[in-house]
Amino acid sequence: MRTRLMEEMTWKEVEEAIQSNTGVLLPIGATEQHGYHLPISTDVILPKRMGLSIAEETNLLVAPPIAYGFRSRPGSGGGQTFPATTSLRGTTLIALITDILREFVRSGFRKIVLLNWHMENSGFVYEAAFLVCEEMKEKYPDLKILVFESAFDTLKEESMEKIFEGQFPTWAIEHASIFETSLMMYIVPELVQFDKAVNDCAEDYPYYDVLPIQSRYVPQSGTLWKARMASREKGELAWKEVHQMLVRNINKEFV
Repeated sequence: MRTRLMEEMTWKEVEEAIQSNTGVLLPIGATEQHGYHLPISTDVILPKRMGLSIAEETNLLVAPPIAYGFRSRPGSGGGQTFPATTSLRGTTLIALITDILREFVRSGFRKIVLLNWHMENSGFVYEAAFLVCEEMKEKYPDLKILVFESAFDTLKEESMEKIFEGQFPTWAIEHASIFETSLMMYIVPELVQFDKAVNDCAEDYPYYDVLPIQSRYVPQSGTLWKARMASREKGELAWKEVHQMLVRNINKEFV
């Protein structure tokens, strides 16, 4: 196959891939601030690159990504308090994913993977997949949709220790910090301005939300933890582990 990226293929190449039982992966992200040092497209770059990384081993095409997601939350992305964070309503996101899934099925895809990288999209991604499956399962009994609202469950204990050095703050607070910065340093180092990375934190990270958004719960930089602890080596370790996890689970389900 010349390429696994649908955006680079002709319609005839896509048709031929479908006829050979190739599936499709939809990367789902967000346009959201990621501190002083990472691009606002971080949550789009990571699932698209991961999708392309696993495409050959799982016989998938990688569809053009969804670049906008549900609104950022203060305790996991800084909230709607930063310029350039451009978000959708939950109903809009559900409708968007639903329409795309219907078009995939109409085109002939029966193996579909939804790979989400933006925490706040969780729930809405599943709802869209559930609605389409309920609508089409009788007409297309061979249809199967895998919903990865997170690209991984957890990393190995030894990996967590190497990456976070005993300072893991929870995945929500890890926004624009050690993990994401390390991954970006590994796959797109040219987009990381590491000299601008900071260690930062809010005054408090409550388990609940307060509206209107309270400034004391949002770090000024948009980095929710310790980005300066990131490294390319940590990114490579995490990337390869997540890659293997996705390949294993997708191939298990699409036997």
